Amino acid sequence: MVKNIGFIGCGKMGQAIMAGMLKAEVVQTKNLKVSTSRAETLTVIEQKYGIKGSLHNEEVAEFADILFLAVKPAIHNQVLAEIKDSLKEDVVMITMATGVTIEQIEKELNRKMKVVRTMPNTPSLVGEGMTAMSINSRLTEADLTEVEVLLNSFGKVEVMTEDLMDAVPAISASSPAYAYLFIEALADGGVRDGIPREQAYRMAAQAMLGAAKMVLETGKHPGALKDDVCTPGGSTIEAVAALEGNQFRSAILEAMKACTNKIKGIDASGNGFSFGREKC
Repeated sequence: MVKNIGFIGCGKMGQAIMAGMLKAEVVQTKNLKVSTSRAETLTVIEQKYGIKGSLHNEEVAEFADILFLAVKPAIHNQVLAEIKDSLKEDVVMITMATGVTIEQIEKELNRKMKVVRTMPNTPSLVGEGMTAMSINSRLTEADLTEVEVLLNSFGKVEVMTEDLMDAVPAISASSPAYAYLFIEALADGGVRDGIPREQAYRMAAQAMLGAAKMVLETGKHPGALKDDVCTPGGSTIEAVAALEGNQFRSAILEAMKACTNKIKGIDASGNGFSFGREKC
């Protein structure tokens, strides 16, 4: 891809995305430029990835054909105000901030432009990310293809309408935290039965990785895969029954509802509240 890619902000998520692009060879270092607010961070990034960096957001805005805004939601508008006069006319802007809409970006910049709203997750750090994205009507088919190539370089991408984006954190952005809790609980159970803790963590994590791959690669319904493990009268169905008796599925659904309500600004009673732009 012969396009200049810019990153304003480059924390763990931004670096994960850059590393994925470089590893997949979809972009060269000469076509990447990053801005950060701290000289120490900039030095680390330049040395680690061999790319150009700056302490000035405007320089990256002037450079980029595709611009990632990898900053916290709370400073999103501040950054947009800084760069609004430096952006290329045909730039594709990719936001990663929870709760920031395409309309809000265009309003802040006071112009119509190509905008992609995304929600990646932390497994992007190991090349197994899940990124949801929505676009506005100004992107061409070529633009969309280029963005998908970039996002697929560090995991998988799903395109959806923007009205669904507030539901994404509960199912993919925040859900790794639920999975870590489950893996920790499985390991604790193994330790209780005498398995050394580090070994228990490895066994539990690998089992979850394998289960996820079974869903993705076999195309079978998760319920059917569950049935395949449950021998009639066996120990697994006893475990499943115990989970159901303790409202395992209900707990997950309620957790997801709480996550989505937080994103949308709804409190436990169903009323709206003001909280600014929420983080995952």
